[in-house]
Amino acid sequence: MLTVILLIISNIFMTFAWYGHLKYKQTALPLVILTSWLIAFFEYCFQVPANRIGSNYFSAAQLKMIQEVISLTVFAFFSLLYLKEAFRWNYAVSFMLLLGAVFFAFKKF
Repeated sequence: MLTVILLIISNIFMTFAWYGHLKYKQTALPLVILTSWLIAFFEYCFQVPANRIGSNYFSAAQLKMIQEVISLTVFAFFSLLYLKEAFRWNYAVSFMLLLGAVFFAFKKF
């Protein structure tokens, strides 16, 4: 569970580092890049321990799949609440397909 919590925190930082500046398109690009790097530092402070701890329980592929689901979930809320973008039905279908991928990544055959 600690891995998931750390990945959620990491992805919140990552989402702001990568996409937060879209709300401030008038800001100079060098400042945006520097700010994004500073935010990304905190992302790594959570991402690296999450993967290190998680590797004791999950394969690398499973860790990546967990990270992608968390990333898209965090981004969905970010785009709705911060960027004020609409959530469309095809996004929901895409997310359901990703959950299918998670099922197969964790299923023992």
